[in-house]
Amino acid sequence: MNSVHSRSFAENLHRAGELFTGDPMARADADMKHVLDALSELGGKPVEMCMPAEARRQPLPDRAVAKILRQQDKDPDDDQGVGTEDVVIPGPEGDIPARVYRARSLAEDTIPPLILYLHGGGWVIAALDSCDATPRALAKKTGAIVVSVHYRQAPEHKFPAAHEDSYAAWQWLLAHGEELGGDPMKAAVVGESAGGNMAINIAIRARDEGAPMPIHQVLIYPVAGKDMTRPSYVENMRARPLNSAMMQWFLRHSLAQRDQVNDPRINLCERDDLHNLPPATIILAEIDPLMSEGEALAQALHDADVWVDATTYDGVTHEFFGMAALVNKAMFAQAQVARNLVEAFAAAGRAIDLD
Repeated sequence: MNSVHSRSFAENLHRAGELFTGDPMARADADMKHVLDALSELGGKPVEMCMPAEARRQPLPDRAVAKILRQQDKDPDDDQGVGTEDVVIPGPEGDIPARVYRARSLAEDTIPPLILYLHGGGWVIAALDSCDATPRALAKKTGAIVVSVHYRQAPEHKFPAAHEDSYAAWQWLLAHGEELGGDPMKAAVVGESAGGNMAINIAIRARDEGAPMPIHQVLIYPVAGKDMTRPSYVENMRARPLNSAMMQWFLRHSLAQRDQVNDPRINLCERDDLHNLPPATIILAEIDPLMSEGEALAQALHDADVWVDATTYDGVTHEFFGMAALVNKAMFAQAQVARNLVEAFAAAGRAIDLD
Protein backbone atom coordinates (compact mmCIF):
# COMPACT_ATOMS: atom_id res chain seq x y z
CA MET A 1 0.00 0.00 0.00
CA ASN A 2 1.42 3.33 -1.05
CA SER A 3 0.79 6.55 0.81
CA VAL A 4 2.07 10.06 0.17
CA HIS A 5 2.44 12.29 3.24
CA SER A 6 0.62 9.74 5.38
CA ARG A 7 0.68 10.14 9.17
CA SER A 8 0.23 7.77 12.08
CA PHE A 9 -2.85 7.95 14.30
CA ALA A 10 -0.74 9.37 17.16
CA GLU A 11 0.71 12.02 14.86
CA ASN A 12 -2.77 12.95 13.68
CA LEU A 13 -3.97 13.35 17.27
CA HIS A 14 -1.02 15.63 18.05
CA ARG A 15 -1.64 17.62 14.87
CA ALA A 16 -5.32 17.93 15.72
CA GLY A 17 -4.49 19.37 19.12
CA GLU A 18 -2.16 21.92 17.57
CA LEU A 19 -4.62 22.98 14.87
CA PHE A 20 -7.92 22.82 16.69
CA THR A 21 -8.14 26.57 17.16
CA GLY A 22 -6.61 27.44 13.79
CA ASP A 23 -8.13 27.92 10.37
CA PRO A 24 -7.69 24.70 8.36
CA MET A 25 -7.90 26.73 5.17
CA ALA A 26 -4.53 28.28 6.01
CA ARG A 27 -3.06 24.95 4.90
CA ALA A 28 -4.55 25.21 1.40
CA ASP A 29 -2.01 25.58 -1.38
CA ALA A 30 -2.22 28.52 -3.78
CA ASP A 31 -4.22 26.66 -6.45
CA MET A 32 -6.75 25.38 -3.96
CA LYS A 33 -7.08 28.75 -2.24
CA HIS A 34 -7.82 30.42 -5.58
CA VAL A 35 -10.81 28.14 -6.15
CA LEU A 36 -12.05 28.44 -2.57
CA ASP A 37 -11.86 32.23 -2.69
CA ALA A 38 -13.89 32.20 -5.90
CA LEU A 39 -16.43 29.89 -4.28
CA SER A 40 -16.74 32.24 -1.32
CA GLU A 41 -17.31 35.18 -3.68
CA LEU A 42 -20.35 33.38 -5.11
CA GLY A 43 -22.05 34.05 -1.78
CA GLY A 44 -23.60 30.70 -1.05
CA LYS A 45 -25.30 29.92 2.24
CA PRO A 46 -23.66 27.18 4.38
CA VAL A 47 -25.30 23.88 3.51
CA GLU A 48 -25.68 22.92 7.16
CA MET A 49 -27.91 26.01 7.64
CA CYS A 50 -30.24 25.05 4.78
CA MET A 51 -33.15 22.76 4.23
CA PRO A 52 -32.33 20.17 1.54
CA ALA A 53 -34.17 21.91 -1.30
CA GLU A 54 -32.36 25.16 -0.51
CA ALA A 55 -29.03 23.34 -0.13
CA ARG A 56 -29.36 22.00 -3.66
CA ARG A 57 -29.54 25.58 -4.96
CA GLN A 58 -26.27 26.68 -3.35
CA PRO A 59 -23.19 27.14 -5.57
CA LEU A 60 -20.85 24.16 -5.67
CA PRO A 61 -17.12 24.23 -6.51
CA ASP A 62 -17.79 23.56 -10.20
CA ARG A 63 -19.23 27.07 -10.47
CA ALA A 64 -16.14 28.56 -8.85
CA VAL A 65 -13.91 26.75 -11.34
CA ALA A 66 -16.06 28.01 -14.22
CA LYS A 67 -15.86 31.56 -12.89
CA ILE A 68 -12.05 31.51 -12.78
CA LEU A 69 -11.77 29.98 -16.24
CA ARG A 70 -13.93 32.76 -17.66
CA GLN A 71 -11.72 35.33 -15.93
CA GLN A 72 -8.76 33.67 -17.67
CA ASP A 73 -10.55 33.90 -21.04
CA LYS A 74 -10.94 30.13 -21.15
CA ASP A 75 -14.09 28.25 -22.05
CA PRO A 76 -15.52 26.47 -18.99
CA ASP A 77 -17.77 24.49 -21.33
CA ASP A 78 -14.91 22.99 -23.35
CA ASP A 79 -15.89 19.35 -23.76
CA GLN A 80 -12.25 18.15 -23.68
CA GLY A 81 -12.84 16.03 -26.77
CA VAL A 82 -15.46 13.95 -24.95
CA GLY A 83 -19.02 13.56 -26.22
CA THR A 84 -22.01 12.85 -23.99
CA GLU A 85 -25.40 11.21 -24.26
CA ASP A 86 -28.13 11.21 -21.61
CA VAL A 87 -29.77 7.86 -20.93
CA VAL A 88 -32.21 6.37 -18.45
CA ILE A 89 -31.48 3.25 -16.40
CA PRO A 90 -34.37 1.22 -14.95
CA GLY A 91 -34.05 1.26 -11.18
CA PRO A 92 -35.68 -0.60 -8.31
CA GLU A 93 -38.13 2.27 -7.68
CA GLY A 94 -38.18 4.10 -11.00
CA ASP A 95 -35.90 5.46 -13.68
CA ILE A 96 -32.32 6.49 -12.85
CA PRO A 97 -30.97 9.42 -14.91
CA ALA A 98 -27.47 8.80 -16.27
CA ARG A 99 -24.98 10.32 -18.70
CA VAL A 100 -22.64 8.42 -21.01
CA TYR A 101 -19.20 9.90 -21.80
CA ARG A 102 -17.09 8.79 -24.79
CA ALA A 103 -13.73 10.15 -25.92
CA ARG A 104 -13.91 11.06 -29.60
CA SER A 105 -10.23 10.13 -30.04
CA LEU A 106 -10.94 6.41 -29.79
CA ALA A 107 -10.21 4.40 -32.92
CA GLU A 108 -13.36 3.15 -34.63
CA ASP A 109 -12.44 -0.50 -34.22
CA THR A 110 -11.78 -0.14 -30.48
CA ILE A 111 -14.01 -1.85 -27.93
CA PRO A 112 -13.32 0.30 -24.88
CA PRO A 113 -13.64 -0.67 -21.22
CA LEU A 114 -16.45 0.61 -19.03
CA ILE A 115 -16.55 2.74 -15.89
CA LEU A 116 -19.52 3.33 -13.62
CA TYR A 117 -19.12 6.73 -11.94
CA LEU A 118 -21.01 7.74 -8.78
CA HIS A 119 -20.93 11.39 -7.75
CA GLY A 120 -20.79 12.77 -4.22
CA GLY A 121 -23.00 15.19 -2.33
CA GLY A 122 -23.67 13.40 0.93
CA TRP A 123 -26.58 11.49 -0.65
CA VAL A 124 -28.52 14.79 -0.58
CA ILE A 125 -27.09 17.36 -3.02
CA ALA A 126 -25.22 17.52 -6.37
CA ALA A 127 -26.26 16.18 -9.77
CA LEU A 128 -24.96 15.11 -13.17
CA ASP A 129 -24.24 18.67 -14.34
CA SER A 130 -22.40 19.83 -11.22
CA CYS A 131 -20.33 16.63 -11.15
CA ASP A 132 -19.35 16.60 -14.82
CA ALA A 133 -15.58 17.18 -14.53
CA THR A 134 -14.54 13.81 -13.14
CA PRO A 135 -16.38 11.47 -15.54
CA ARG A 136 -15.27 13.66 -18.45
CA ALA A 137 -11.64 13.44 -17.30
CA LEU A 138 -11.91 9.67 -16.81
CA ALA A 139 -13.22 9.19 -20.35
CA LYS A 140 -10.48 11.38 -21.79
CA LYS A 141 -7.58 9.90 -19.81
CA THR A 142 -8.52 6.21 -19.88
CA GLY A 143 -10.40 5.78 -23.15
CA ALA A 144 -13.23 4.08 -21.27
CA ILE A 145 -16.93 4.65 -21.79
CA VAL A 146 -18.02 6.28 -18.53
CA VAL A 147 -21.59 6.12 -17.26
CA SER A 148 -22.32 8.75 -14.59
CA VAL A 149 -25.39 7.96 -12.49
CA HIS A 150 -27.75 10.26 -10.59
CA TYR A 151 -29.17 7.96 -7.92
CA ARG A 152 -32.15 8.75 -5.67
CA GLN A 153 -31.32 11.32 -2.99
CA ALA A 154 -32.34 11.93 0.60
CA PRO A 155 -34.34 13.04 2.45
CA GLU A 156 -37.00 12.11 -0.09
CA HIS A 157 -35.37 8.69 -0.43
CA LYS A 158 -33.57 7.56 2.70
CA PHE A 159 -30.72 5.04 3.04
CA PRO A 160 -30.28 2.58 1.41
CA ALA A 161 -32.16 3.92 -1.66
CA ALA A 162 -29.02 5.38 -3.27
CA HIS A 163 -27.11 2.14 -2.63
CA GLU A 164 -29.86 0.13 -4.27
CA ASP A 165 -29.84 2.44 -7.31
CA SER A 166 -26.06 2.30 -7.64
CA TYR A 167 -26.05 -1.49 -7.61
CA ALA A 168 -28.88 -1.57 -10.16
CA ALA A 169 -26.79 0.74 -12.35
CA TRP A 170 -23.83 -1.64 -12.05
CA GLN A 171 -25.98 -4.57 -13.12
CA TRP A 172 -27.36 -2.51 -16.02
CA LEU A 173 -23.85 -1.54 -17.15
CA LEU A 174 -22.80 -5.19 -17.31
CA ALA A 175 -25.98 -6.19 -19.14
CA HIS A 176 -25.95 -3.30 -21.63
CA GLY A 177 -22.24 -2.55 -21.95
CA GLU A 178 -22.02 -4.13 -25.38
CA GLU A 179 -24.94 -2.00 -26.60
CA LEU A 180 -22.97 1.05 -25.43
CA GLY A 181 -20.03 -0.17 -27.52
CA GLY A 182 -17.92 -1.26 -24.54
CA ASP A 183 -16.52 -4.45 -23.05
CA PRO A 184 -18.41 -5.63 -19.94
CA MET A 185 -15.47 -7.92 -19.13
CA LYS A 186 -13.42 -4.78 -18.44
CA ALA A 187 -15.62 -2.72 -16.11
CA ALA A 188 -14.56 -0.64 -13.10
CA VAL A 189 -16.28 1.58 -10.54
CA VAL A 190 -15.26 5.09 -9.50
CA GLY A 191 -16.94 7.12 -6.78
CA GLU A 192 -16.37 10.41 -4.99
CA SER A 193 -17.34 11.00 -1.35
CA ALA A 194 -20.77 9.38 -0.86
CA GLY A 195 -20.21 7.89 -4.31
CA GLY A 196 -16.96 6.35 -3.09
CA ASN A 197 -18.90 4.67 -0.32
CA MET A 198 -21.32 3.20 -2.84
CA ALA A 199 -18.54 2.14 -5.21
CA ILE A 200 -16.94 -0.18 -2.67
CA ASN A 201 -20.38 -1.39 -1.60
CA ILE A 202 -21.00 -2.46 -5.19
CA ALA A 203 -17.85 -4.58 -5.04
CA ILE A 204 -18.82 -6.05 -1.67
CA ARG A 205 -22.36 -6.93 -2.74
CA ALA A 206 -21.21 -8.41 -6.04
CA ARG A 207 -18.69 -10.56 -4.18
CA ASP A 208 -21.31 -11.72 -1.67
CA GLU A 209 -23.87 -12.53 -4.38
CA GLY A 210 -21.39 -14.26 -6.65
CA ALA A 211 -21.96 -11.62 -9.35
CA PRO A 212 -19.27 -10.08 -11.58
CA MET A 213 -17.18 -7.65 -9.56
CA PRO A 214 -15.47 -4.52 -10.87
CA ILE A 215 -11.93 -5.23 -12.01
CA HIS A 216 -10.82 -2.12 -10.12
CA GLN A 217 -12.40 0.28 -7.64
CA VAL A 218 -11.44 3.95 -7.29
CA LEU A 219 -12.56 5.50 -4.02
CA ILE A 220 -12.05 9.26 -3.91
CA TYR A 221 -12.30 10.67 -0.37
CA PRO A 222 -15.01 8.10 0.43
CA VAL A 223 -17.48 8.27 3.29
CA ALA A 224 -16.21 5.26 5.20
CA GLY A 225 -16.97 5.52 8.92
CA LYS A 226 -19.15 6.79 11.74
CA ASP A 227 -16.57 8.15 14.19
CA MET A 228 -16.55 11.95 14.06
CA THR A 229 -13.88 12.14 16.77
CA ARG A 230 -11.23 10.98 14.33
CA PRO A 231 -8.35 13.47 13.96
CA SER A 232 -9.33 14.83 10.56
CA TYR A 233 -12.83 15.66 11.80
CA VAL A 234 -11.26 17.74 14.57
CA GLU A 235 -8.60 19.55 12.58
CA ASN A 236 -10.94 20.18 9.64
CA MET A 237 -13.99 21.09 11.71
CA ARG A 238 -14.29 24.43 9.89
CA ALA A 239 -12.92 23.40 6.51
CA ARG A 240 -14.49 24.25 3.16
CA PRO A 241 -16.19 23.06 1.00
CA LEU A 242 -16.86 20.17 3.46
CA ASN A 243 -16.72 20.46 7.24
CA SER A 244 -17.77 18.40 10.22
CA ALA A 245 -21.14 20.11 10.67
CA MET A 246 -21.99 19.40 7.04
CA MET A 247 -21.22 15.71 7.48
CA GLN A 248 -23.57 15.61 10.47
CA TRP A 249 -26.21 17.38 8.35
CA PHE A 250 -25.80 14.91 5.48
CA LEU A 251 -26.15 11.88 7.73
CA ARG A 252 -29.10 13.38 9.58
CA HIS A 253 -30.99 13.81 6.31
CA SER A 254 -29.81 10.56 4.72
CA LEU A 255 -30.48 8.03 7.46
CA ALA A 256 -33.93 6.95 8.58
CA GLN A 257 -32.65 6.14 12.09
CA ARG A 258 -29.58 7.40 13.87
CA ASP A 259 -28.28 3.89 14.59
CA GLN A 260 -27.93 3.27 10.86
CA VAL A 261 -24.47 4.80 11.15
CA ASN A 262 -23.54 1.35 12.48
CA ASP A 263 -24.69 -0.31 9.27
CA PRO A 264 -21.62 -1.93 7.67
CA ARG A 265 -22.45 -0.19 4.40
CA ILE A 266 -21.79 3.13 6.17
CA ASN A 267 -19.17 2.09 8.73
CA LEU A 268 -16.88 0.50 6.18
CA CYS A 269 -13.53 1.05 7.85
CA GLU A 270 -14.48 -1.10 10.84
CA ARG A 271 -15.57 -4.10 8.76
CA ASP A 272 -13.61 -7.33 9.08
CA ASP A 273 -14.87 -8.91 5.84
CA LEU A 274 -13.11 -6.86 3.16
CA HIS A 275 -11.17 -9.82 1.76
CA ASN A 276 -11.41 -10.94 -1.88
CA LEU A 277 -12.32 -7.50 -3.19
CA PRO A 278 -10.94 -5.89 -6.37
CA PRO A 279 -7.74 -3.82 -6.24
CA ALA A 280 -8.41 -0.30 -4.99
CA THR A 281 -7.07 3.16 -5.65
CA ILE A 282 -7.90 5.55 -2.80
CA ILE A 283 -7.47 9.31 -3.21
CA LEU A 284 -7.67 11.48 -0.09
CA ALA A 285 -7.33 15.18 0.66
CA GLU A 286 -5.51 16.61 3.68
CA ILE A 287 -8.04 19.38 4.39
CA ASP A 288 -11.03 17.08 4.60
CA PRO A 289 -12.97 15.66 7.57
CA LEU A 290 -13.05 12.31 5.73
CA MET A 291 -9.27 11.91 5.51
CA SER A 292 -8.81 9.79 8.65
CA GLU A 293 -11.57 7.33 7.88
CA GLY A 294 -10.28 7.06 4.31
CA GLU A 295 -6.86 6.15 5.64
CA ALA A 296 -8.48 3.66 8.02
CA LEU A 297 -10.35 2.07 5.11
CA ALA A 298 -7.14 1.81 3.11
CA GLN A 299 -5.48 0.07 6.05
CA ALA A 300 -8.44 -2.28 6.52
CA LEU A 301 -8.32 -3.28 2.85
CA HIS A 302 -4.57 -3.78 3.06
CA ASP A 303 -5.00 -5.95 6.16
CA ALA A 304 -7.54 -8.02 4.20
CA ASP A 305 -4.87 -8.64 1.51
CA VAL A 306 -6.56 -6.36 -1.03
CA TRP A 307 -4.12 -4.46 -3.26
CA VAL A 308 -4.38 -0.77 -2.36
CA ASP A 309 -2.74 2.33 -3.81
CA ALA A 310 -3.68 5.06 -1.31
CA THR A 311 -2.48 8.63 -1.51
CA THR A 312 -3.26 11.60 0.72
CA TYR A 313 -2.66 14.86 -1.15
CA ASP A 314 -1.55 17.73 1.07
CA GLY A 315 -2.78 21.29 0.64
CA VAL A 316 -6.10 20.40 -1.00
CA THR A 317 -9.67 19.93 0.15
CA HIS A 318 -12.64 17.69 -0.40
CA GLU A 319 -13.84 17.94 -4.03
CA PHE A 320 -10.40 18.83 -5.36
CA PHE A 321 -10.22 15.82 -7.69
CA GLY A 322 -12.31 17.30 -10.51
CA MET A 323 -10.44 20.64 -10.52
CA ALA A 324 -7.53 19.66 -12.78
CA ALA A 325 -8.10 22.73 -14.95
CA LEU A 326 -6.83 24.86 -12.05
CA VAL A 327 -5.38 22.69 -9.26
CA ASN A 328 -2.08 20.90 -9.87
CA LYS A 329 -2.69 18.24 -7.22
CA ALA A 330 -5.87 17.29 -9.07
CA MET A 331 -3.83 16.70 -12.22
CA PHE A 332 -1.51 14.40 -10.28
CA ALA A 333 -4.42 12.55 -8.68
CA GLN A 334 -6.21 12.10 -12.00
CA ALA A 335 -3.00 10.77 -13.56
CA GLN A 336 -2.62 8.28 -10.70
CA VAL A 337 -6.20 7.05 -11.11
CA ALA A 338 -5.98 6.86 -14.90
CA ARG A 339 -2.71 4.91 -14.74
CA ASN A 340 -4.13 2.32 -12.37
CA LEU A 341 -7.35 1.97 -14.37
CA VAL A 342 -5.57 1.59 -17.70
CA GLU A 343 -3.26 -1.03 -16.18
CA ALA A 344 -6.26 -2.88 -14.77
CA PHE A 345 -8.06 -2.79 -18.12
CA ALA A 346 -4.95 -3.99 -19.93
CA ALA A 347 -4.52 -6.84 -17.48
CA ALA A 348 -8.14 -7.86 -18.06
CA GLY A 349 -7.81 -7.99 -21.83
CA ARG A 350 -6.22 -6.25 -24.75
CA ALA A 351 -4.70 -2.80 -24.25
CA ILE A 352 -6.72 0.31 -25.01
CA ASP A 353 -6.09 1.71 -28.50
CA LEU A 354 -6.11 5.50 -28.21
CA ASP A 355 -5.24 7.73 -31.15
